[in-house]
Amino acid sequence: MKQPVDFIILFDGDCNLCCRAVQFVLRRDRLRLFHYAALQSVAGQRIVQELGVGKPRFETVLLVKKGKVFVASSAVLEIVKNLPGGWFLLYGLIVVPRPVRDFFYRVIAKKRSRLFGKRSQCLVSVQGWEDRFLI
Repeated sequence: MKQPVDFIILFDGDCNLCCRAVQFVLRRDRLRLFHYAALQSVAGQRIVQELGVGKPRFETVLLVKKGKVFVASSAVLEIVKNLPGGWFLLYGLIVVPRPVRDFFYRVIAKKRSRLFGKRSQCLVSVQGWEDRFLI
C-alpha cells in the first residue's frame, strides 16, 4: 500500500523557469518530502479537480501541503520553508502582505516565457527521480 503524499507541487510543465525551480527543489529535498505534477498532466488535472480550486492558471504554482492549498507566493514560501539548509530564511518574507508578494509574483509570471523560454515538451518526470512525479 502506498503512503499518502503530504507535499505536492503543481507547476507549469511547459515553463522553463518552473521546470528549473522543480529541479532546484528536487536536488535539495533530501528528506524526499515533495512530489510533483505538471498542471497539464492527467494527475495534475485530477488533483486540481479533487481539491475544488477551480481551474488554476498555468502561471501559478500550487502547493498542496497535508490537504491545505497554497498558491503563488505563499506556495513558494511554504516550499522553501521545508527545504534543508538556510533556504527556510526566505520564509521571513511571509511578513510582506500577500497582495504585495503576489503582485511581484505575477509580474515575474507574466514575463517568464520571454525571459526563460518555453519547453517544447511538458516536463512530467526527471530522470532518476521518476518516483517523485505523479502521472
